Amino acid sequence: MPDRGRGQSGRVRGGGRGGTGGDRGHLSGRRGHSSGRGDHGRGHWPVFVLAGLLVGAGAAQSPTYKVGRAPTADEVKAWSITIFPDGTGLPEGSGTAAEGKEVYARRCSECHGTTGQGGESSALVGGQGSLTSARPLKTVGSYWPYATTLWDYVNRTMPFHNPGILTDDQVYSVVAYVLHLNEIVGENEEMNRQTLPKVKMPNRDGFINDDRPDVGPKSEK
Repeated sequence: MPDRGRGQSGRVRGGGRGGTGGDRGHLSGRRGHSSGRGDHGRGHWPVFVLAGLLVGAGAAQSPTYKVGRAPTADEVKAWSITIFPDGTGLPEGSGTAAEGKEVYARRCSECHGTTGQGGESSALVGGQGSLTSARPLKTVGSYWPYATTLWDYVNRTMPFHNPGILTDDQVYSVVAYVLHLNEIVGENEEMNRQTLPKVKMPNRDGFINDDRPDVGPKSEK
């Protein structure tokens, strides 16, 4: 499973910053300024053309032409599958590691190994304590900050060749099994919408909020 830990909880300690947006803006400004050489209007006509195209595109989608329709409540519900770190969005259902072992063997072991050690795809187990070493191993057990992230990812994308075929109970079971392989939950400990958010992952405190004003809440001073 690819690394998803950072998406839910912010920036990893030591994470870099970058981007070329400022350079692009500067170059764009210079180009517009150069349009004043003798022909004042010529530098601005692409803007009007673009605006006209955007207006035309918007009109083509307006109700006047009866294009498209509003989604139904059932369609919105089917698409709204985001699971938040606190468990908001988790469905009913439950599962244990004991139940998930068989599902994992059929649906996951081919890529991730029989015990989560990795194979065609990344390892899911191990690496705890390695993140500050010269060769960090990022797994569910060593890196991911929330158990709910694992549920969300499995539900959306697994199995790799046929995502979405697992029932909610099977997802809970597989998640419980992967957590059990990492010695985070017991073999018969039931995972559901109440218990899963309460699981504290080993690297929960290894992340910090991104306090840059353009992407996150401002830091308190």
